[in-house]
Formats: sequence, structure tokens, C-alpha cells
Amino acid sequence: MTTKNTIDLGEFQFLSGESIPNLEVAYETYGDFTGDNAVLVCHALTGSAHVARRPDAGGDTAGQARAWWGDVVGPGKAIDTTEYYVVCANAPGSCYGTTGPASENPETGEPYGADFPPVTVGDWSRAQRSLLDELGVGRLHAVVGGSVGGMNVLDWLRRFPDDVERAGAVATASRLDAQCLALDTVAKRAITGDPNWNGGHYYGGPEPEEGLARARQIGHIMYLSKDSMGRKFGRRSAGREAVREEPPDPAAAFFPYREVESYLDYQADKFTDRFDANSYLYMTRAMDDFDLSAGYESDADALAAFEGELLVLSFTGDWHFTVEQAEALAEASREAGVDVAHHVVESDHGHDAFLVEPEKVGPPLADLLEAGLAGRAITDTAPEADDTGEFAPVHTSLFSE
Repeated sequence: MTTKNTIDLGEFQFLSGESIPNLEVAYETYGDFTGDNAVLVCHALTGSAHVARRPDAGGDTAGQARAWWGDVVGPGKAIDTTEYYVVCANAPGSCYGTTGPASENPETGEPYGADFPPVTVGDWSRAQRSLLDELGVGRLHAVVGGSVGGMNVLDWLRRFPDDVERAGAVATASRLDAQCLALDTVAKRAITGDPNWNGGHYYGGPEPEEGLARARQIGHIMYLSKDSMGRKFGRRSAGREAVREEPPDPAAAFFPYREVESYLDYQADKFTDRFDANSYLYMTRAMDDFDLSAGYESDADALAAFEGELLVLSFTGDWHFTVEQAEALAEASREAGVDVAHHVVESDHGHDAFLVEPEKVGPPLADLLEAGLAGRAITDTAPEADDTGEFAPVHTSLFSE
């Protein structure tokens, strides 16, 4: 059974201390709840509740042409909706059905715009917990998510440690590094520097599409690796059918319009049609702000109360959330006494690997849900004892450079 719905959670106080009179949360569920088989899936920066394909979804759901993890979640898939009751909720601050900056403020009758309260990953977890309460779901069999959705997973482990049996943190880290923070800064400035942004109150008038387009292009560059970009585009010129928008200056027309330019322009155009600029700012700020150790002495201290199993998945070609960052998370988990495995996936697809390589992501996740970390498809970077009792490191080459 599948469900697409929106629920009003009533007044909601954000961790900033600010409140809104009504928080509506858009969510989808898949499968039947048996009392102990609930799996919460947390979406990434611009994702929606539409994680899996639904028979009645038609060609477009929540502004997205396809389910964002439809090759991982569904009947017979890694997260099998014939076995598990899967819940995915759109995060507060987004623009896919859950209350955010573009929503109407009932106290003024106008869109919130930049008057919407600051949003954190912790607010996403708290809204999800309230939604699950309304659905009658107590302890989760598992919580799984990728990218900033993986940060959402980690927040569950520190905020609601008794409510999770197993967790899958995919292509994520305890916090962003300085380089990613810097790139996000440029993306955010592209939006707020667009003259149509109008201090965040642009609804009903021209929207800051140029700024949002540039921000998304920066994001796409972050999601790909050098190898994948070289293979996909190289330095090739776009075909004759590709038409560049008006060159920024006469001299630019002399030079070729390259495939990589055409790709970025196409992705930006698609994105500005489906996403809200303010929501991009809010969601990015939430990601930038997340720090697992905030309020604790260390990452290990933040995870110490979690007594379930944690699977950390990383990808060798991902420079957005690196293998080294994932290993640091795994090490902190081991220090905290958490039962953890760090499964490294060989991939040159970059950060997008967790979305575009379901054949590599699916097996360890399926095993996590079915058998826990003892699953045969799951590997670990921790030292293993051999027949002599000696310990030998796994994947040593990944960390010895």
C-alpha cells in the first residue's frame, strides 16, 4: 500500500526559538506497518518525499519527474516495500509540500519569504519524529539517508538514540569541510546577490532565477568527480543543435560552447523550474550548520547513547563527503562503543554515486536491514583478526596516502 499525504502538526517551535502556528509536512509511505518494520528514509538537499515509484504517481510527482531513489526503494528492491513500512517526509524549509519560505503565513496572508524561521537538521528530525508519532510508529527498524540526508540520520542517533535499531549513513560526514562551506557560500551569494531576490520577498514578482541557476551549477560541479566529468564531457564542443544563450560579450561568441557548459545550463534551467530560491538557501544553511559534536565534547560523545548498529557508506570518487571523513565518523563510533561498519564503495562517479549506482548501494543496505552488520555484502575498514589472532587492516591503501 502506498500513501501520499500532508499532515498538519500544529504549532512548531524551531530550535532557533522561533515558532510558526502550523507546520504541514508532506510525506509518502510504502508498504504495510506491522509494528516493528518501519524504515525512515531521509532525503538530500533538494529531494522530496517521493523516494520510490508509486503506481498512481503519473509522470510527475512533487515537481520531480521520477522517484529520487526508485532503484533502491520499492518492491523487491534493497529497501523492500513488501517487507518494510517505508516513510519519507519532506523537510521543513523545502518547497515540496512541507511548510517553507514559499508557504503562506496564516498571520499575514502572504508568503513567509525570508521571515520564515531559521531551519536546522535538528528541526527536520524533530518534525519527522512528530510525524511518526501521528502515524503510530514508535521505534524504527532503521533510518537511512544520503548526503545531508545522512546528516539527518546522524542527528537521529544523537537526538533519539533509543528510537533506532539500525542506521545507514550514506555519502555523508559529521560536518562539512572548509572547501564545501566555501563553495556553498558562493552559491548562497549568487542567490542573495540576484537583484530579483529582493531580500527574500520576491513572490508575486520576478524571481531570482539567475542566482538560483548559478547556485545549482556550483552544486552540480560538487556532485561530480574529475574522472566522471572527463569521461562524460571532456573538452568537447556541444553539437550544432545545442544553442547557447546570448553570449555575455561579443568575444565569447568566438569560442566554442562546450558540452560541459551545455550540461550545466540545461540542469540549471530544469532546476529553476522546480525549486524555490529561498528554500535552496534554507536547506543549504541547515547543511552548512550541522555539526555532530555540537553540544557534546566530541563526535564519539554525541553517539555514545546509541546502542544499535550503524553502517557508514562512502565512495572513493566523492570529494564532497570523502572516504576520510566517513572513516573519521566510523572511528568516532568505535570510540563510543557503537557497533559500526564503514563500507567503502569503489566508484569514480563522485558524490552522485549514491543516487546513480544502485547496484553498489543496494546490497549493503539490504543486508543491513535484513541481518544487520553481519550481512555478507557489508565490509569494514576496521582491523580484522586473522587465524593467528593478529589484526590486519582492511582497505589500508585508502588511508595510507
